[in-house]
Amino acid sequence: MQEQHGRAGGMHQNGGMTFAPEPAPFRVCFVCTGNICRSPMAEVVLRQLAAAAGLGDSLEVSSAGTGEWHVGEGADPRTVVALAARGYDGSRHRARQFEVDSFERLDLIVALDRSHERILTSWAPTELDRSKVQLMLSFDPQTAGQTDVADPYYSDAAMFDSVLTTIESACQALFAQLEPALRAASATRIRSTNSSRTPEKGRTT
Repeated sequence: MQEQHGRAGGMHQNGGMTFAPEPAPFRVCFVCTGNICRSPMAEVVLRQLAAAAGLGDSLEVSSAGTGEWHVGEGADPRTVVALAARGYDGSRHRARQFEVDSFERLDLIVALDRSHERILTSWAPTELDRSKVQLMLSFDPQTAGQTDVADPYYSDAAMFDSVLTTIESACQALFAQLEPALRAASATRIRSTNSSRTPEKGRTT
C-alpha cells in the first residue's frame, strides 16, 4: 500500500503567514468489469465507513470498470436494492471505464477479482503503478484462500446480497488498515486550519 501523499509544494506564503501544505486525501478506486455491480457496492460501503468515522475528508473513494459496456448507466437495479436494504444509497452511481491516466493520482486500486487484477497490472505504466493494484479479498483475513469476489450479474437478488456481505467484510478490513493514517492526516489538516486562523504575533487587523 502506498504512503499517503501530501499536497505539492513546500511551505506556502499567505497574507504574511507561512503554512505547511495540507495532506491530500488518500485516493482509492475499486475496479470490476462493468462498474455496475461489485465495484459500486465497494465504493458506497467504504465511503460510508469513512464518513461514519468522521474521516470522509481524508479518503476519496471512486470506482470504475475495465470495460466500456455500461458507461453512463446507473448501477444494476439489484445492486441498488441490495445496498438500500442495508442503509446504503447507490442510486446516484454512474458507471465509467477505468482510465490509464488515473494511475498517477490514485494511491490504491482494488481489483474485485483476478481478471481485473491482470488487466490493471497490464495497463500500469510503471512498476510503482502496478504495486498499487491489490485484490479486494487480500485485505480480509476471513477470506483466506479465496481470491475473487463472485460476479453476481448473471445470478439472482440473493447472490447480490451475498456478494454485498463479502464486500462489507473486506471493506471493513481495508478501512481498519487505512484508519490510523487517515486519522493522522485528519489531525494534520485540523492543525493547519487552526494555524491559518491564528494571526502572527505583533500583527493587528
